[in-house]
Amino acid sequence: MKLTSYWLDTSNPFTGGATGPVEGTCDVAVIGGGLTGSSAALALAKKGARVVLLEADVIGGAASGRNGGMCNNGFAQDYATLSGKLGQEAANTLYRAFDAGVDTVERLVREEGIDCSFARVGKIKLAAKPEHYDKLARSQELLASTVDPDTEMVSRADLPAEIGSQRYYGGLIYRKSAALHVGCFVRGLAEAAARRGVAIHERTPMTSLKAAPGGGHLVGTPKGTVRAKQVLLASGISQAGPLGWVRRRIVPVGAFLIATEPLPLAMLDRMTPRRRNATDTKNLVNYFRTTPDNRLLFGGRARFAVSNPASDEKSGEILRAALHDVFPELKDVRIDYCWGGMVDMTRDRLPRAGERDGIYYSMGYSGHGTQMSTLMGTIMAEVMDGRAELNPWGGFAWPAIPGHFGPPWFLPVIGAYYRLKDRFQ
Repeated sequence: MKLTSYWLDTSNPFTGGATGPVEGTCDVAVIGGGLTGSSAALALAKKGARVVLLEADVIGGAASGRNGGMCNNGFAQDYATLSGKLGQEAANTLYRAFDAGVDTVERLVREEGIDCSFARVGKIKLAAKPEHYDKLARSQELLASTVDPDTEMVSRADLPAEIGSQRYYGGLIYRKSAALHVGCFVRGLAEAAARRGVAIHERTPMTSLKAAPGGGHLVGTPKGTVRAKQVLLASGISQAGPLGWVRRRIVPVGAFLIATEPLPLAMLDRMTPRRRNATDTKNLVNYFRTTPDNRLLFGGRARFAVSNPASDEKSGEILRAALHDVFPELKDVRIDYCWGGMVDMTRDRLPRAGERDGIYYSMGYSGHGTQMSTLMGTIMAEVMDGRAELNPWGGFAWPAIPGHFGPPWFLPVIGAYYRLKDRFQ
């Protein structure tokens, strides 16, 4: 069993990196080489900007290359609940932004010729308890009548056409959702940006950021300093650099995944006959999908803990048990991959993007980032060009999380709380 991301292990490494020191001037310095940073750098370069991208590790090495490879529309939260909180018009505006995110991924795949197995397979949200089905049905009725007629409820009796498991009580289908090989996608975006002249420096963390005399910003790295007219933070939960303001507003939460050995098509046809992305309604969520080479990928919030090799392996055993609970016929199937990554979770599980003290930022995707990060990278290129009205998250306040000043000491408490909720709700 490899303790490495399946997506990173089965995609070609990025080859368009810049060599030599970080120096000179540029129009925009992008901090972070995940989906937000790579899509922003590409969009900015298309507009004629001189762009330098700084990545502390490798392209896609953090959350963008360690997720489930799902490109889903719809919220993490219950639609009816969020609509009641924000108002239906505001909720629908945000809902359409997630739709636009999936469309943006599809457009970039086509325009840049990125071979990443993109397919509109749809998503099914599975009711983990009978009462969860009723809640999903109320949301689907609202969705269908206001913003997404391409949704549909599936009863427990009809569920075998979607999922070969007795574990669930029906589900809600979102037909616009897609799946892709996210490692190939993020590295393909970076290659496209490099072809358009973006200087991409891997293993080059930002170590200092300060105002430059006469305007702009000085961005320091171990390889030198670049002067940028504008800076975009696409850094997520990065622990590198002077990002204390961001770190007080984001909780880094571990997400963990396993992937089986390649499975016979007949077995996959029984378990996931339509090959949809699947996620359940638990607070400690599980999700699964097939991969382009016919593995079953299974992930979730196995533990509220940081990701490291020991933690990943421990979480992998929890996921293996959950996998066998959902699909008992996989008990004798080999697990080839086990890995984890850190999710940049905000307090309300909604992204944040905007500008503070002349520094632009977009992050906090809270486990639903593939489509939204790609969309926001392209949108932030427009925002930095004077079109702030295009930012769907521009009006959201972002206060610091009380008591959160550094390492998330409270994760075990949150985990225990969600385990209790899953037991009694």
